[in-house]
Amino acid sequence: MVNAAASDRDLLSIREAQTLARRAKEAQAELAEFSQEQIDDIVAAMASAATEHAEASAIAAVKETGYGVIADKIQKNLFASQDVYRFIKPLKTVGVVSRDEARKVVEIAEPFGVVAAIVPSTNPTSTTIFKALIAIKARCAIVLSPHPSATICIGHIADILIEAATKAGAPIGAISVMRSVTVEGTQELMRHPDISLILATGGMGLVRSAYSSGKPAYGVGPGNAPAYIERSADVPKAVRDIVTGKTFDNGVLCSSENSVITDEVIVDQVRKEFRANGACFLTAGGISAVGKVLVSPQRLPNPSLVGKTAVEIANAAGIAVPPSTRVLIAELQGVGRDYPLSIEKLCPVLSFYVVKDWHEACERCKQILRYGGMGHTMSIHSNNKEVVLEFGLKKPAFRIVVNTPTTHGSIGLTTGLDPSMTLGCGGYGGNITSDNISPLHLLNIKRLAYEVKATKVKPAQEIPGISNLPKTSVPLPSAGIEAGALTQKIDQFLSTRGYQPASVPKPSSPDPVLEPQEGSAKVASFVCEQDVRLAHQEGRRIRIGDETIVTPAAKDFAREHKIFIPSDWRDQ
Repeated sequence: MVNAAASDRDLLSIREAQTLARRAKEAQAELAEFSQEQIDDIVAAMASAATEHAEASAIAAVKETGYGVIADKIQKNLFASQDVYRFIKPLKTVGVVSRDEARKVVEIAEPFGVVAAIVPSTNPTSTTIFKALIAIKARCAIVLSPHPSATICIGHIADILIEAATKAGAPIGAISVMRSVTVEGTQELMRHPDISLILATGGMGLVRSAYSSGKPAYGVGPGNAPAYIERSADVPKAVRDIVTGKTFDNGVLCSSENSVITDEVIVDQVRKEFRANGACFLTAGGISAVGKVLVSPQRLPNPSLVGKTAVEIANAAGIAVPPSTRVLIAELQGVGRDYPLSIEKLCPVLSFYVVKDWHEACERCKQILRYGGMGHTMSIHSNNKEVVLEFGLKKPAFRIVVNTPTTHGSIGLTTGLDPSMTLGCGGYGGNITSDNISPLHLLNIKRLAYEVKATKVKPAQEIPGISNLPKTSVPLPSAGIEAGALTQKIDQFLSTRGYQPASVPKPSSPDPVLEPQEGSAKVASFVCEQDVRLAHQEGRRIRIGDETIVTPAAKDFAREHKIFIPSDWRDQ
């Protein structure tokens, strides 16, 4: 019975995915014809509606998933509906988007097509707002596939966006959301022929499914961001930034800090500042207890503790901590399977490392990123520009934010990076891009390229060195390949392939020879470039008829030098 019920759910989900993909394809055809003004009006209406419902959507997300903090989710919703909107508002995504007068290249925007958007449970409503806005801005219809544990809150904000977009003129089906969600249904959506592009946010399994669907995909995998406090840093600010980033929405953003690395010479000050900001350093026994409840045997975060507070995690581990505790800190000696808390934790738990100097810190950061989070994000807190540059040059992360929380800096909230809820990890992370995803990633660009430098074919006698070539004693053919010989060669080739060509009577006389005298020249059957160049050198002209085969190069050269003589029917 259980299997039958699961099968029915899968079938329902698959059928829904197919239906929504087809409707989105129909809407896409209409959307592609919209003007920039029409698109901008729709996007503005969607952003306004999302802003109006930012608080209610945040409450619904926390209630359904149990992840995060309502106040922080409100801020993330507003980030998507306001900060992202302000960034994308002036972007040109319709028609001519660029003109390079110097290169004489005109760029024309073309929508990529229907987008399948996979939405996570950790940031359900903000990601929905973000992906819907950038898709419509690029004139792409979008089908949203929610995480099964966040279907209600995602469906609710999606309905708000759909209503706003429709009232502003968007075609029916331009935005849609799956209500019956299973793994099989989501996979069917990603594989559907009407889907052109996938925006996948979630675990590594889902991201791999997106990449294996056969469709172009922007996948965002796990982060494991290290934060390095170098000896020249403003330590109080650095610690405040790290605690702020790690506790924001209880650490569910994939770019949130997961490890702290600090120089030995300032470690006492660093520990003091962490304690002053509500951090609790775990004992060896506490580290082991937290590791057992927080990390699965597969070295993945326990879903039941994702987005929980530090106190809740301590209670689950059987550890007594002050009620004011904001962050749990585990001082570790290494990275990898033997150190469970060195993984991405998605909650207010930090691993902590002490190093001698920035050289050792550099290697430790590499180890952490390689264990999880390749290409994603890290931060450095330092006033030494040379050290900052070295980290920029050598770290396998594509967002290295400086003197700011990684959580806020990576998404463009406190930095000049493009505001985005989808962060590419580039080649390090197996992604197609290292960018913060925007509407520009959902466009194809056509290019009109005008000639800026003309080509000129020089006659053979003008090519340097051509006159120094050795003379040949073999006479050049005057009019290409003799017809009878050509027929024989073709028959021989066909016979090797099992074909028996029909017998063709031999011509009674060879192909006409070109002659200097115009009146006596016969019609040539085949003319190549070599023939016309030779005729030009010898002062002859070539008589051609309707059935004469002339190569393109021969035609161009003959036209330039007036080599050909058209023949009438009496000459043939």
